[in-house]
Amino acid sequence: MKRILTGIQSSGKPHLGNVLGAILPAVELSKKADNECFFFIADLHSLTTIKDAEDRKNNVYSVAAAWLAFGFDTDSNFFYRQSRIPQVCELTWYTSCFMPFSRLSLAHSFKDKADRLEDVNAGLFLYPVLMSSDILLYDAEVVPVGKDQKQHLEITRELARRINHHYKTELFVIPEIKLDEKVMIIPGTDGQKMSKSYNNYIDIFKPKKQLKKDVMKIVTDTKALEDPKDPDTCNVFQLYATVASPEQIEEMAANYRAGNYGYGHAKTALFELLWTKFEKEREQYDYYMNNLDEVDRLLSIGEDRARETAVKVLDRVRKTLGFS
Repeated sequence: MKRILTGIQSSGKPHLGNVLGAILPAVELSKKADNECFFFIADLHSLTTIKDAEDRKNNVYSVAAAWLAFGFDTDSNFFYRQSRIPQVCELTWYTSCFMPFSRLSLAHSFKDKADRLEDVNAGLFLYPVLMSSDILLYDAEVVPVGKDQKQHLEITRELARRINHHYKTELFVIPEIKLDEKVMIIPGTDGQKMSKSYNNYIDIFKPKKQLKKDVMKIVTDTKALEDPKDPDTCNVFQLYATVASPEQIEEMAANYRAGNYGYGHAKTALFELLWTKFEKEREQYDYYMNNLDEVDRLLSIGEDRARETAVKVLDRVRKTLGFS
């Protein structure tokens, strides 16, 4: 059995890009009988940028509700809030004492803001160390990541090897990087990658009128209704293709090329598909957001189970470092 671990950012309600690029693939991964999945909400990481307590708390609930709505099985796997396992903070101190300053200064999470040091807090600088501890604390064997997180996983592997070598023991499991080159890049309403940072995302959990309004804002070119259109260069078609069946995609592409099919028609088709395709998940999401006690209950069960593993690993670390 493979122990798989992944962290889920709590930066706000998951959008369509998060659903297609992260939630659905992870849920499918968790359904395989030979996988043991540790999925956590990275609310400690969010403190590097989100300082408002209520915003952060609401974000955690939104993320948890979305994952539960898409069928993540909390009975067979581990689902928990990072902040409820305090052992990760203690391990972060231990591992940070083995992490060279120069290596951290090369991390993308820091380098991207290094020219604006007034915006960089110590938490952001130590972000890769906390991420390493999230992984090493649970003896994770496989960590699925996108290309943007690959460097942090390499740092984790280097750090684990450094500490293992220093103490001449296999103290930490060296995690395998699972980099899926086929992970979908979901286009936003403006054609860039869908992101909250660009404010170009589609929130599939919104009420009907608001969802339709967002879809109708998708940027297109100015071709007239009667003109043939190229589906491969259209944001509406690209988004439609991420959720439609092969037959639906083929039909819309033919409509584009034939002419007398406007972008308004395509946007309406996209909206109707999004509304019907995720109807069940939208209902489940609303249920959980209106029953936060149930969300807390499910997370608390996962936290109790995850803590058992964390305590065992941290005790092993304490003994090796001479703190037992």
